[in-house]
Amino acid sequence: MSQILRQHAEQLFAQELEELKKQDSEKRPVNWVLSPQAVVTYLMGGKLKNGFEVSPKYIGNRRLMEIAVATLTTDRALLLYGLPGTAKSWVSEHLAAGVSGDSTLIIQGTAGTSEESVRYGWNYARLIAQGPTEEALVETPVMRAMKDGKIARLEELTRIGADVQDTLITILSEKTLPVPELNMEVQAVKGFNVIATANNRDKGVNELSSALKRRFNTVVLPLPDSIEEEIDIVRRRVESFEKVMEMPAEPPALQEIRRIVTIFRELRGGVTLDGKTKIKVPSGTLSTAEAISVVNSGLSMAAYFGNGQIKAADLAASIIGSVIKDPVQDKLVWQEYLETVVKPRNDWSDIYRACRDL
Repeated sequence: MSQILRQHAEQLFAQELEELKKQDSEKRPVNWVLSPQAVVTYLMGGKLKNGFEVSPKYIGNRRLMEIAVATLTTDRALLLYGLPGTAKSWVSEHLAAGVSGDSTLIIQGTAGTSEESVRYGWNYARLIAQGPTEEALVETPVMRAMKDGKIARLEELTRIGADVQDTLITILSEKTLPVPELNMEVQAVKGFNVIATANNRDKGVNELSSALKRRFNTVVLPLPDSIEEEIDIVRRRVESFEKVMEMPAEPPALQEIRRIVTIFRELRGGVTLDGKTKIKVPSGTLSTAEAISVVNSGLSMAAYFGNGQIKAADLAASIIGSVIKDPVQDKLVWQEYLETVVKPRNDWSDIYRACRDL
């Protein structure tokens, strides 16, 4: 068993990518490891002609993935936009793995991300000793992607300062990266493109300039449409976590996953699933990713501090931690939900008691 905590997508799903390559008879764009049709199959899952099953990486609208993949065949970059926890980074990683066979050319956007992180930097010891030379140049993931004809990933684009964001304009429009200190430029090889992600909760932090927006095609990733879809996402991701972490616990009962997803969907939507009771909405996003985290935490509690079988008491602390972000406002919202919605449900008495006791 690998000792690596989290493998890259192209390592974890190497067998699926290899099978897809063998069965892929469609035309591939230059420097793509799979055809656009095969990339969509890799993302959405399906059965190949030889009977091999490809697992779904994204559970949702297939058309969104087709639009995303089609964008990467053009000269426009792709922006994955949506609420926190809607699988933007996950989709970005698997798109890069399916297109380039390499998801590692990534820049994490923060308020401290500098222009040098996007364009190029310098080895200052060499720069002082030799002056500006190609050997002293430090390549960024974007520069490497341009040279190799691969996908570069930019996470949380709107967290990067506007002046740094705009360094992308020349790269995305001219497909070139000038290096004036060396009187040269790096020209992008076919296959190069950029996938950026942005969180609509960060709207107003660092708005994209209109010039930069024009160079992206935006695909909005929504929250799961139905409760069954969301339960399936949580179940699959928890199973994957349990396998990687080698948890000495039983797989969580579907009933527990359903209860977590129900709580999150009701609080997120401000109404019970039957539409009969209106609920106050807490300040947090209560995304699918957070539901996965709650179940994973419950598994850990059951494995190491319980009998290996996940129970309401193992989940209660994580549920409360996810819901109560504001200790005053969210606490009142949660207490009201607990008394008016959870308590009256006959088969939810265990989760009511566990949460009330905490």
